[in-house]
Amino acid sequence: MKIGIIGGGIGGTATARALLNKGFDVTIFEQAPAFGEVGAGVQITPNAVKAIMGLGLEQALYKAAFYPQAVVGRHWQSGRQNFRIDLGPEFRAHYRAPFIHIHRADLLDIFASGLPPEICRFNMRCVGVSQTESGARAEFADGSYFDADLIIGTDGVRSVVRQTVFGAGDLRWTGHQCYRALIPTGGVVGHTDPVSAFWMGPKAHVVTYYVKGGEAVNIVAVTEAPEWVDESWSTRASRDEMLADFDGWHPDLQRLFAGVTDVFNWGLFDRDPMESWTRGAVTLLGDACHPMLPFLSQGAAMAIEDAYVLAEALALHPGNPGMALSAYQDERLPRTARVQLEARERGRTYHLPTEEEMAARDAEYARRALEDPRTTGIDTDWVYDYDPRAFSARLAA
Repeated sequence: MKIGIIGGGIGGTATARALLNKGFDVTIFEQAPAFGEVGAGVQITPNAVKAIMGLGLEQALYKAAFYPQAVVGRHWQSGRQNFRIDLGPEFRAHYRAPFIHIHRADLLDIFASGLPPEICRFNMRCVGVSQTESGARAEFADGSYFDADLIIGTDGVRSVVRQTVFGAGDLRWTGHQCYRALIPTGGVVGHTDPVSAFWMGPKAHVVTYYVKGGEAVNIVAVTEAPEWVDESWSTRASRDEMLADFDGWHPDLQRLFAGVTDVFNWGLFDRDPMESWTRGAVTLLGDACHPMLPFLSQGAAMAIEDAYVLAEALALHPGNPGMALSAYQDERLPRTARVQLEARERGRTYHLPTEEEMAARDAEYARRALEDPRTTGIDTDWVYDYDPRAFSARLAA
C-alpha cells in the first residue's frame, strides 16, 4: 500500500514511523527545508507515552526526558498550593507509564531521526488533494504531484488537506494569547520547583516545567488579549510585554520572567469537533482534524495516539483501506472530540475573573483531592488511562 503523508511535524513523523513499522510504502512531504520544531517544551502524559512504547521508541524518549515530581496547582499571587498530583512510582504503576517533560525538538527528533532519507521530501508545499480512481493525489506548489492509495493530512491547524477536501471550516479566534519562553538554567534553580506548576489567576494562567534534563525551564503563559494575535509560533514578543501582562503575580514567577531573553507569542484558535475526517482515500490526523487548546496538554499526545491507531487499523485490514479508515475514525473521533471540548472548558476554569470564583474552584479541588489524591480536581484519569495498544485487541474481538 502506497501512502503519502502531508506534513512533517510531530504527528506526521510519528505516523511515518508507525506505518514503516507495519511495512507500508511511505513518503512524507514537508514544506520546510528540513524537519524542525520551535524552541518550546511539551508535556507527554502517560497515554502518549504508551503509544510511543507501542512504536518501540520509549528508550529514546526516556533518555531525552525530564521527570517531574508532581503536577501542582498554585494561587497566582500567594503561591498557595491548591492541588498536587504526585508522579512517582504509584502514579507510574497505576497508569503503566510515566509523566514526562521534553523539548519539542527532541520529541520530533525521536520520530524523524529513524526515517530513511529517501522517503523524506522537503521544500514540498501541498496546494491541494483530490480523489482519483485508484486512490488520491496530492499536488504541490512546484507543479508536481504524488499519487497514492492513501493520503494522510498531518499538516496542522490550517491544514490544506482539510480545506481542499472538507472545506475551510470554523477556525475562530478565542480571545487568548500564549507567551512561550525557554530559559537555560544549568540545572534546577531555587525559585522553580521540579514540577509541572499551574499558576491560576484572574483571566490568565502560567505553566512552568523543566525540559532538557533540567537544563532549561519552559514557560507557557496564557492571558486574554484585547485584539487578535497572529497564530504563528514564530511571532516575537518582548519580556516587558509579558511582565506587564503578569504584573502583581507571585515573586517566583517575576524572578523567572526576568531571566527571559527570547519570548514568542501566538493567538489561540479553536475549532468544533468534526463529524467525519475521512473521505474516500484521504484522511486527517492530529491538529488537522482536532486542533485543541493547550489547557489539557494533549495536542501532541492526541496526534501520537492517532498515528499508532491508524497504522494498526491499516495493518489489521490489509487490502481494505476503507474499512481500516472507518475503524481508525470510530476509535479516535469520540476521544479527541471529548479532549477538544474539555480543553476548551479548562480555558474557562483556569481563567476565572474574580477571587470569589477562584476560591470556590480551589475549594472544590481540595474536596476532590480527599476523594482521589491521584487526580484531584483536574480529573485526568480518563485521559491518562487510555492505552492505544489495546485497540488491536478490541478491533479483533
